[in-house]
Order: sequence, then C-alpha cells, then structure tokens
Amino acid sequence: MESTHLLSSSKKRVKIHPHTVTAKYATHTPYSPQPGVHTHFPQPGDDGYDDAPSFEDFGSFLEETSDRKQLTESRRWPLTLFGSRDKEKDTALKPQAPGGGDGSEGAAKAAKGSGRGVGEQLASFGEASVSASRLTWVGLLGAALAHGCLIVLTRLASEHFSLGPLFLLLVRSIVQLSSVAVPLHRGENPFGPEGYRLRLLCYGIAYSLSLCCAYSSLTFVSPGNATTTWRLATTALSATLAFLLLEERLGLSDGITIAAGLCGLGLVLLPTADESNTGSPTDPVTFWRGAFGWSLSALAGLWMALALVGYRSLKERVGVGTALFTVSWTGCLLAPASLALLQEGWSWPTTATAWGLVLGLVACSVAAFLGMTHALTRLHPALVSASQSLEVPIAMLLHLAVLPLVPTAPEVVGNVMVILSVGWLVAMKLLPSRVGGRRQREEYEEILDSPIK
Repeated sequence: MESTHLLSSSKKRVKIHPHTVTAKYATHTPYSPQPGVHTHFPQPGDDGYDDAPSFEDFGSFLEETSDRKQLTESRRWPLTLFGSRDKEKDTALKPQAPGGGDGSEGAAKAAKGSGRGVGEQLASFGEASVSASRLTWVGLLGAALAHGCLIVLTRLASEHFSLGPLFLLLVRSIVQLSSVAVPLHRGENPFGPEGYRLRLLCYGIAYSLSLCCAYSSLTFVSPGNATTTWRLATTALSATLAFLLLEERLGLSDGITIAAGLCGLGLVLLPTADESNTGSPTDPVTFWRGAFGWSLSALAGLWMALALVGYRSLKERVGVGTALFTVSWTGCLLAPASLALLQEGWSWPTTATAWGLVLGLVACSVAAFLGMTHALTRLHPALVSASQSLEVPIAMLLHLAVLPLVPTAPEVVGNVMVILSVGWLVAMKLLPSRVGGRRQREEYEEILDSPIK
C-alpha cells in the first residue's frame, strides 16, 4: 500500500514492511488519493493495531529488508551439506509454542503489557545486545588465555615429569566425562536430540581426531611450531569450510584483519639460524620425523575446522554441555588408539605437584572449550579461531617467565601482529555496536513520529 502526504520541506521514503505500508513524502506534490489505494491505518484500540511489528522484531526486520540480505538470498546455493541455517532456525522455533499458541505473539503481548515507554524499551534492547556481545568476546579472550596456559602446562608436564601428551589427553577426556551431569540435569539426552545424533557424533570424532593429531605432533616437532601450525591451518580452513558448507561469508574488514593475523603466525614459524643451517648434512630420519610432525599439525587444523563448522550448524539444537560430553567420550576412545598406534609409553604422575599440574591442565582445557563453543553460537568460526591466535603470544610470554630465552626478531614481530589483529578485531566488533543500535533506534523513532500512523 502507498500513501502520499505533503510535508513542509522534506523528501523521505519510509519502508515499514514490503507487504504492508510504503509511505512517500514529496515537496511539491499535493495530496491526491489514488484509486484502489487504502489510506486508513489502524489506530490504538482498533482491530489489527496489535498486528503491527513491535520493537523486538525491529532488528530482524532491518536485516530481512536490507539490500544485502536480499542480494545474499538471491545468490544462495540450492543445497548445502549441513542444511540451511534459516530452515534450522524455523524448525527450532516451531516446537517452542506448546498448546498451539504462538510464542512471538505472547512475547509481544507481554512486552506491550509491561507499561514501559518505547524509548526505555528500545534502550534496554540495545544495551542487552551490546552486553551479550561483550560477554561473548570476554569469553573468547579468556579461552585464548586458557589455551596459552594449556600449552605451557603440557610442555612442563612432558619435560619435567615425563608425562606423554597423549596420556594427558586421555586423562583430561576421562575427567571431562563428568560433564554428562549438565544435559541430565536439564532433562536432555546426553547423546543429542533425535535426528541430530549422527551429526553430533561426527562433530565429536572430528574434534577428538584434531586433539589426537595435535598432541601426537608434539612428539616430532617443538610445541611452539606445532601449536602455531595448528592454529594457522584451523583459521584458514574454517573460513573456507564455513563458506562452502554453511554459506557464511566474512566481511572485507574481517578478512583483512584475519589475513594480517595469519601473516603474523607465518612469521612466528620462520626457522631460526640453527634450524636453517644448510652447511651440515641433514639426517633423513630427522627430516622425515619433522615432516610427519608438521603434517600432523596441519591435519589437526583440518579436523578442528570441520569440528567448528559442524557445531556451528548444530548450535540451535545442541548445548555446550552436550558438546563437551561428546568430545570427552569420543576422546576416551580415540586417545588410547593413538597411544597404541604411536607406541607411546604410559607414565602416571607420582607426586602431588604432577597431579596438580594435570588438574590445572584439565581446568584450562574445560575453560577454553566453553569459551570457544559458546562463541560459536554467535560468531563466524573463522573469527572464533582467529581470536584464539592470542594463545601463541601468551604461551611465549609464559614460557619466557619460566625459561628466560631470548626470542628471535621474526617471532617478536609476528606475535605483535597477532596481538594487534585480534585487538583490532575485538574493537571493530564491540565499538560499532553502539552506533548500530543507536541508528536502529533513531530510524524506529522516525517511523513512530511520522504521520502515517
């Protein structure tokens, strides 16, 4: 429907909904009703007034009617491997209305019946969105700190207490089996909802295979090189797989920032003067051991990227507790198999210090998993993995505190680039949120103040 109205000196078009009302305002065109155009709009108290979109749906309305959304949907692929995320959202929202009632109508009526002003409701809506984004990024940065501590603790356990990496992975998986209490407490099936168990199983196997490959590579290459290669491959492959499997694209600024962080990780991987010494002959056994270790690290990145993308497709159906239990029990099966395959010996902790170190390692792994998995419900998998690149400079700083070794110039420059890229990424995601929320509130208030209602 369209309606023409005469204003003093303004020319504006306000689009409320593609199927309801489009109001045009001109400067020199007098009001002339067109034949067949309905010019009556519901007023408060009239029938149909409550059907107008409320402020809770205003953010989603802007996204659905934007040109970018329409362009994306017009270029959408017909089929995806993990299914359309929009369809999953629709199916996830349908069972939430018991007794045949509509949950959105109930929420809208509850919001309208609260008696609060529109301005106050809009302000609280924007503040809640900003607070959720801040909480997500704080959890991601905490997960990066936990990953850095995890790297240092694993290295200390291997060098000072002769505890193998795969044995540590097995102990951590066994302890994390206690996470089954979370889905049981919520009345959920710990093996996932019906219809999604196979995909959840694939997610758990991919995650556990990634950990097994990463921990096995520590036997053949240095922990610093293995961790950096793992993170670099995970970030690059998660961006590619999310685009191919989920049709999720990165923005231009996000892509440039992530590419800068990957360049920093590449500088960290540059060989030192001792490693690049070509004057002495290279032992074939040493060369192939190193090549096998690097291959395992890259393979671990591939499996982790598949796991991140897999949980991203399951975020509407599978909780964080269920995901942790899935990773734990699949790790309990794959870690002993990796131990037998690589013939790594068993070595139990014999001192209280060793046991404390193992428990600290388990606590760091749980904290890192919770932060990453919660962030996957809101952010792109490549953004989640790129934020975890902070584990490399954090591990370097912690290692320097334990063993004061002078890092090389490429390592320093690369770590600085990683810190700056992640910091810029966090700033871009948090600072514009207020501007975007203010812009949405201003546009909505313009519609409320316009004479079309």
